[in-house]
Amino acid sequence: MVLPQPHSGAARAAEHPGTGTMEPGASLRDDEDTLDLEIPEELKQLSAGRVHPGRRPAATAPGGLLDAPADWPAVATPAGLFRFAAVEPARDLPLITAWMNDPAVAAFWELAGPPEVTAAHLRPQIEGDGRSVPLLGLLDGVPMSYWELYRADLDPLARYCRTLPHDTGVHLLLGRAAHRGHGTGTALLRAVADLVLDRRPRCSRVLAEPDLSNTPSVAAFLSAGFRLSAEVELPDKRAALMVRDRVLREAL
Repeated sequence: MVLPQPHSGAARAAEHPGTGTMEPGASLRDDEDTLDLEIPEELKQLSAGRVHPGRRPAATAPGGLLDAPADWPAVATPAGLFRFAAVEPARDLPLITAWMNDPAVAAFWELAGPPEVTAAHLRPQIEGDGRSVPLLGLLDGVPMSYWELYRADLDPLARYCRTLPHDTGVHLLLGRAAHRGHGTGTALLRAVADLVLDRRPRCSRVLAEPDLSNTPSVAAFLSAGFRLSAEVELPDKRAALMVRDRVLREAL
């Protein structure tokens, strides 16, 4: 089972307050997503030159805007002990490239090709300001999945649906075919959503935007405790906006 493809477009450094609830089929107009813009203070300081140029502030260090997910502890899941590891291209590029060229993956991630294609996808995240972080998922110590956690409120997604400050988005692909179709994706999505909410106290929601036609992916999110909030027209797909709410989780 392959879980959702990334969306395209340059990231936007804006926070968009709102309810986060839309009727199915609804989306924001292009002029609505510029309301109430608020750049994170750390990025304001960096842009204004108030941070020493040789020292990256904590928020803009790799993973800083996401509270350093590569350092989060391992968690037990029904599939085994799961943890994140930072992607290191010198070590991980061949593996991730092989996963991207799996036909089941390529159908949704659209990143098939030589290692240069994968490297070009990883580079802006690794060298960027930390609003999106590529990660390996290890199950009982074995790399078996590729993840991207991203600040949904600082992402192109915020142009097409309302987001809340610190909303955290997730992309996942299961690299090993043996882990597809057996509930592993659901177990890991639930564990990662719990990790995000536990380790990011300012985050009230975990979001995902799988292709609406990717029925196994949508079903996995629903089984992992996400709800279908809206159908959203993105530049490259019609997406199911999946939401895992902190308030609903804590009410259970």
